[in-house]
Amino acid sequence: MPARQRWIWSLRTAALGLAMLATGCATPLPRSAMTCAEAAPPILAAPDRERVTTTLTVLTYNIEGLGWPARSGRAPSLRAIGERLAALRTEGRAPDIVLFQEMFSGAAKRAIAATGYPAIVTGPRRTTRAEGVTKESLPGRSHIKRGELGLHFTGSGLAIASRYPIVHVDMHAYGRRSCAGIDCLANKGIMLARIAIPGVPTPIDIYDTHMNSRGASRAPAHRNLAAHDRQSLEASAFIDRSHEDAYPLIFGGDFNMRHSEDRWENFSRYQSLNLVHRVCADPASGCDVRMSWDGDEPWMDTQDLQFFWPGDTVSVHPIRVEAMFDGGPSGPELSDHDGFLVTYMLSWSRSAARTGGC
Repeated sequence: MPARQRWIWSLRTAALGLAMLATGCATPLPRSAMTCAEAAPPILAAPDRERVTTTLTVLTYNIEGLGWPARSGRAPSLRAIGERLAALRTEGRAPDIVLFQEMFSGAAKRAIAATGYPAIVTGPRRTTRAEGVTKESLPGRSHIKRGELGLHFTGSGLAIASRYPIVHVDMHAYGRRSCAGIDCLANKGIMLARIAIPGVPTPIDIYDTHMNSRGASRAPAHRNLAAHDRQSLEASAFIDRSHEDAYPLIFGGDFNMRHSEDRWENFSRYQSLNLVHRVCADPASGCDVRMSWDGDEPWMDTQDLQFFWPGDTVSVHPIRVEAMFDGGPSGPELSDHDGFLVTYMLSWSRSAARTGGC
């Protein structure tokens, strides 16, 4: 590439970063908190003399909250996302928990705040330091024109909103040698929100992430694949050290593994969690699939996934999956991603002792 063209690319990348910084930093991050006394308990059922059950609905949703010049004209759709979720909350039909990704622009932050969820926390910020990460360079060479500047212009874009109290928050920013291309302009990572549900014996650990993209990163395939592999390892290590093994776990987000056997193979080396798509694709699971799935491996056709693991006292199992904001009854298409909504059944023994939470 001629020197003049490289210079133009560098200027464009710098302009993109500065625009992201300007459009996002002017708006404060959405935050809200509630106490256990303020939380309305869920409906508990007793299917037999031994067990108690309730349901928990979890939506993962990449809201395409990029600012100009990466995206333009997104403010009306983002505003509609906030208004739609607020209306569903008023009607008592909103998801209990929402895992957001790409909350970068001011309009995106305002949209999440407008949902009115009583508990909202956010993930790694622009200045959050990456701890315990590799310093080994990625394969290939870094290029300024791809945004590999060695500094971040925005935070992770992650947020978790909950109708129940969030009693503990933790987060991890992926290392600077664990990103490739334009993705490096954001301080991507993974976050934990520990949810306390009134009447449930233990809290639930909820994780949210957004991992390195493929072609959209503008980095060569071997380089963005290596970055995704490192992020998969870091995410697994963070869950291992932050998760309380006695508690159930739900892990969702935008994993950027669609149609990539290599990414799935790497990710699966580090994670043994149960995949909702895999469980619900089995007709014997009893899971109600209310969305269109093609082929025997529907998880290969999407970026948006959820994983789960039971706790010692409280079991968790998906009983229904459906799309939101897909142009159907649940709402119009307002992002380049549909929302992925999972209804889980939580179950525990009547004699279970309470070990935390509300």
